[in-house]
Amino acid sequence: MKIGTLAELSGLTASRIRFYETAGLINAVERTANGYRDYPSEALAILEIIATAQRAGFSLEQIRHLLPTGQGTWEHDELVEALKHKVTEIEEMQESLSQSRARLLLAIESIENRPADLNCSDRKEWVLGRLREHGVVPERKKDSR
Repeated sequence: MKIGTLAELSGLTASRIRFYETAGLINAVERTANGYRDYPSEALAILEIIATAQRAGFSLEQIRHLLPTGQGTWEHDELVEALKHKVTEIEEMQESLSQSRARLLLAIESIENRPADLNCSDRKEWVLGRLREHGVVPERKKDSR
């Protein structure tokens, strides 16, 4: 199939498909006599795998190692291990994002509910104190003089 058809079916641009071909993620294809690339139908499946893997957070280099080898055979154990590792990475990112969200919500709450009778400098210190109490801002080092 021509690159335009492949682009339409995959939802990718022709330039993205050519990039994947140049990067060795899809097999290079011979040009027909009229100069057009003629991709096999398997190219669509490979492009869908690449796009799905990228959305899941895999880098192109990681994807390169996960794609079928030689005659289209998969390294199943390696693939499953890589997928499990990616799930672990995502869980760690989720935990980190959850902690960041909690810190930001505490900062917002502290700023919105600071005592109104404090001057600007004291308000800042009050908010920072609340954040220190909850471990959001590190404790100040004591002056050793």
